[in-house]
Amino acid sequence: MNRPAANLSEVYPLVPLKSVSGRGVYLEDGRGRRVLDLYGGHAVAALGYAHPRLTEAIGRQAQALQFQSNIVALKIRDEAAERLADFAPEPLSRVFFVNSGAEANENALRIALRSTGRNKVVAMEHAFHGRTAAAAAVSWGSQSWYGFPRTPFDVTFVPRNDVDALQAAVGSDTAAVIIEPVQGVAGAFDFSRPFMAAARECCDRSGALLILDEVQTGVGRLGEPFGADYYDVRPDLLTAAKGLGGGFPCAAVLMTAELAADIGFGALGSTFGGGPLACAAINTVLEVIESDNLLARVRETSARIIETCVRGPVTGTCGAGLLVGLRTDPRAASVLEALLRKDILTGTSADPHVLRLLPPLILETRHVKRLARALEELDSETL
Repeated sequence: MNRPAANLSEVYPLVPLKSVSGRGVYLEDGRGRRVLDLYGGHAVAALGYAHPRLTEAIGRQAQALQFQSNIVALKIRDEAAERLADFAPEPLSRVFFVNSGAEANENALRIALRSTGRNKVVAMEHAFHGRTAAAAAVSWGSQSWYGFPRTPFDVTFVPRNDVDALQAAVGSDTAAVIIEPVQGVAGAFDFSRPFMAAARECCDRSGALLILDEVQTGVGRLGEPFGADYYDVRPDLLTAAKGLGGGFPCAAVLMTAELAADIGFGALGSTFGGGPLACAAINTVLEVIESDNLLARVRETSARIIETCVRGPVTGTCGAGLLVGLRTDPRAASVLEALLRKDILTGTSADPHVLRLLPPLILETRHVKRLARALEELDSETL
């Protein structure tokens, strides 16, 4: 692993790659090395790198107006909110823009606690929702790095796909149930459809709100607009980030009109949320996904990965869409290192035997063929 520059805090382990540019689904270092990026910067590079329509939209907006606060109405912000609400599942018709997935989850939890007046949240074992106070409180295993003296509310974790445990945990004291439709950090774990339906039923029965954390799964990543569409489950609140701006930092909380009506002035705020550059990026990402039929492409390339990449050190797959986990017999970290030597960048996860793929949505079947060939070549190598 590389070491960071002397002035950077050493909080991230670095792979031996120092990129200086990117185009399409490829990264380049300063010596001309070209690497196929199947990790997409933690699912952020939805349109890959240097996408002409995205870079042009951001540049055009930067020349017109780089920033203005939320006390000033912006046409570009109104357009982004309308387009995102149209892209989202019903009945999520109201949008609150923020800057990151953790901030989006923080605010979704705040809305749920305020609107219900309750003090407990039910979360899933192995979940990861972010590193801010509330988001980290509902992240599995965060006690080792939480850093705050106490959590802001009570949390009950339930085993994944255990409907009985979920039903027992959700009651009249529960403000919200929060779920990632596919757990990314945990290793591309996809929940069962009966479990997701049971989560909706438990919330309906108890008066709790269902929050879908779609920071990784949203914006086309599963081959549908959101994981809510993939599972056909109606959430009360949904969070989006990562690929939403195609690389420009932005995020959003989507909610029902009823919840939005209860919030009122001053209850939420974000200095940079909904800035004009972010909104230009959001507009363009959603426009390209729809105009270039990228949802169908995601489904096609995902199916090809599942069909062709169980070879070499890979024993099976998990996940959905282009949030795919490759189960490995050796440790996933050793497979990552071997693939990077072949100029293919992938990612690991909390599961030491799951290699995580989060490539740009523009990935093509020829890129999947290259991955399959590389994995086949690793069959006889020592990992």
